Amino acid sequence: QVQLVESGGGLVQPGGSLRLSCAASGITFRITYMGWYRQALGKQRELVADITSGGSTNYADSVKGRFTISRDNVEKTVYLQMNSLKPEDTAVYYCNVQAFATRRYDYWGQGTQVTVSS
Repeated sequence: QVQLVESGGGLVQPGGSLRLSCAASGITFRITYMGWYRQALGKQRELVADITSGGSTNYADSVKGRFTISRDNVEKTVYLQMNSLKPEDTAVYYCNVQAFATRRYDYWGQGTQVTVSS
């Protein structure tokens, strides 16, 4: 059974930092893509950052220079280091993992709440 277990969310003051983790288990195919998305209340889910199996990264303009995505291919874990957090970063953060065999398999985590507020 495939599981994506997210952790690291919480309440933080503006300017603070959080580190999200997403550990994948039960995936037997090659993991190609790992990413973080977020969905604020009343808004659509949006890409925050992603990273390929080769280590290429991509960031939303709103988080460039503040967030860093990384992955551990052995542990099948993706991280999101979030610095200089702003109230507008408040959202539920979801990890997305894609694996490939004869077709693409797409998996989502359950989401972790990040609240930036004083």
